[in-house]
Amino acid sequence: MLDIFKTIDDTLFTLEEIEDGAWINLVDPTTDEIDFIEQGLGVDKDFLKAALDEEESARLDVEHDQVLILVDTPYVEKIDDHIIYETLPMGIILTEKNIITVCLKNSIVLDQFEKNSIRSFSTCKKYRFLYQILYKNAQRYLLYLRQIDKMSNYVENQLQKSMKNKEIIQLLDLEKSLVYITTALKANEIVLEKVSKMDIIKKYTDDIDLLEDVMIENKQAIEMANIYSGILSIKMDAFASIISNNLNIVMKLLTSITILMAIPTMFSSFYGMNVTNIPFSQSPYGFWLVIGISVVTAGIVGFILAKKNLF
Repeated sequence: MLDIFKTIDDTLFTLEEIEDGAWINLVDPTTDEIDFIEQGLGVDKDFLKAALDEEESARLDVEHDQVLILVDTPYVEKIDDHIIYETLPMGIILTEKNIITVCLKNSIVLDQFEKNSIRSFSTCKKYRFLYQILYKNAQRYLLYLRQIDKMSNYVENQLQKSMKNKEIIQLLDLEKSLVYITTALKANEIVLEKVSKMDIIKKYTDDIDLLEDVMIENKQAIEMANIYSGILSIKMDAFASIISNNLNIVMKLLTSITILMAIPTMFSSFYGMNVTNIPFSQSPYGFWLVIGISVVTAGIVGFILAKKNLF
């Protein structure tokens, strides 16, 4: 999908053709759309295809008067009632007169700009636009990290009530999400440092403060991700110990019940033998005497097991 936008008098318009100062947004573009941008703006095809590889790492490349800033952007995916936070490469290409964004999926970060809901946003100010994208991207990481923390606390409360595989698997998904996010944020940090040092990417007075805010937000997100990852790891270890302890308690209880049930079984086995002169065999109360002895014996054994906390 290819969309062309341009800000005119603080209003964002959708264009049919590329103009100077326009923003070209490519979402999972076709070969024809890539060829159209390559021929129309002379953009390196490798720059356009870089963000289409899910395994592509964040980086910054310069080719003549074109700059590619490739960063990882977060997105949410729902698989079998499980929410997983993952990351995708997002390419931002700066040409002499335009800015181009490329991503495999619709980015909620860019969606805010398409709706023109960002204050002081203009496609004509491509460098400020670049920093605003990076800033909103870092903020999205922070938002998702807070959501992960809330979900982790919710799952923890559910696990305290009952140990279910569903909640444990959800914790594993959250832990995996934190690994993706932490790795992406560290890669983005390297790219941001390069952006701050490169003279080819212009930085006006107001833009310097915005870029510093981007770097601060990204570092804060890294710290939060590390903290939440450590907490979640501790929770997983704790719940593993609790599950193992609960299993030991159940096995201990079942073993105690088995011992108690073995006592009347033992008496009935003795008195079920086809031999003579068994005690109480001639007594009319023999059956009840045997039952009484087995019950008393089982009670004594049960009392001993209870004293030793085996029940």
